[in-house]
Amino acid sequence: MPFNVLGLTEETERVYAVLVHTPQATASELAGACELSVPSTTRQLAELVKEGLATRATGRPPRFTAVAPDIAVTALIRRREKQLDEARSQVHRLMEAHREASRISSPDLAVELLTERADVSTAVQCMTTQAQREIRAFDRPPYVDRPGSNLDEQIKRQRRGVAHRVIYDRAAVAWPGRLADDILPSVRAGEQARVRTELPLKLVICDSRVAIIPISSAPGGQLAAYLVKSSPMLVALEALFEAEWERAVPLPLTHRTAAEGSLESGTGEPDQETRSLVSLLAAGLTDAAIARAQGWSERTTQRRIHRLMSQLGVNTRFQAGLTAAQRGWL
Repeated sequence: MPFNVLGLTEETERVYAVLVHTPQATASELAGACELSVPSTTRQLAELVKEGLATRATGRPPRFTAVAPDIAVTALIRRREKQLDEARSQVHRLMEAHREASRISSPDLAVELLTERADVSTAVQCMTTQAQREIRAFDRPPYVDRPGSNLDEQIKRQRRGVAHRVIYDRAAVAWPGRLADDILPSVRAGEQARVRTELPLKLVICDSRVAIIPISSAPGGQLAAYLVKSSPMLVALEALFEAEWERAVPLPLTHRTAAEGSLESGTGEPDQETRSLVSLLAAGLTDAAIARAQGWSERTTQRRIHRLMSQLGVNTRFQAGLTAAQRGWL
């Protein structure tokens, strides 16, 4: 189970997985199975107890027992959701503070309102061109410009060492032709991409230095945006991005359009189409959206989902996504 998205390290997750099968175990008994030293295993067990994933019995040496996975994971998810809600609340409070402060004209304000499309386009161009380390973004419709129109510039930035992390709203992934013609070429060039069922806003952050939030981008309508400079609000936007990033589902690297095929490769691992299907299911895409993203017919999509559910021995799409995650398919 990929607990790393919930804030746990790979070593801690490994110890928990072994502990599930070995109740009332000591650190020494677990160390060998986990391929860790006894001190390291002891530290991971302490972290599991702290996070509510394990209990410790008194005695010498102390013995540990894993808390039931459904209870433990639910507690971790609720904790992360609380942190995300706090980040969103902080953004909302800061936005209200900005609206109040914007009544007073000052060139030193941390947030600048751009009301002309040319100004917004120029600001985005300058931000991305001057980026030296990393660009983080929330991508969601509607779009003023054709999605993917800046693909060549993005690939050039990635080749010169500027990291890109993008979270796509499921509506962006389902946009006709977007996955195959824009998103996946960016991923193959080095972009780290994840998917969320719904994003709260559109956002671009460059180098922890400046961010832009489009606030009106309906086709044919007026384009406006907030330009956010170094300030507590920028810090809050970064926290919001990272919280959403942890909850988002990684987008698979490869994409093919074959209509049928085995759900597993010859090694017993899922093939790339199955991994892609699981990722899109976990991201909450509908059958129609998955069909558009994968280049399948809706009938083929439904058939592949039913085959996946049958293979995993589950009855619902949600159970399929959860079971696939537990198997490490995401």
